[in-house]
Amino acid sequence: MPIYAYKCASCGFAQDEMQKVSDALLTVCPSCGKADYAKQVAAPGFALKGNGWYATDFKGGNSKPAEPKPDAPSPACGTGACPACN
Repeated sequence: MPIYAYKCASCGFAQDEMQKVSDALLTVCPSCGKADYAKQVAAPGFALKGNGWYATDFKGGNSKPAEPKPDAPSPACGTGACPACN
C-alpha cells in the first residue's frame, strides 16, 4: 500500500498516511480539524540499481560516451598542452 505525505495549510501539521490508491483523499487535518489537509508532492522512495532490465534496456550501457563540443576547452586547457592555449 502506498504512503502519501500530507500537510495542513492552516496549522502546518504534517504526517505520512498509508492509503490504497483507490481511497479518497484526506482533507480534514487530524491536529486542528480544519479542511486544509492536502497531499504533498514527494520523490519516489526507490532506486533502480544493478544490472537488471533498467541497466540493460534503458540506461544505454552499450552506447558511446558523448563527444566533447568542438568549442569546449580541452581537459588539459591551461597547461599549454591543447591547441587553444597555443
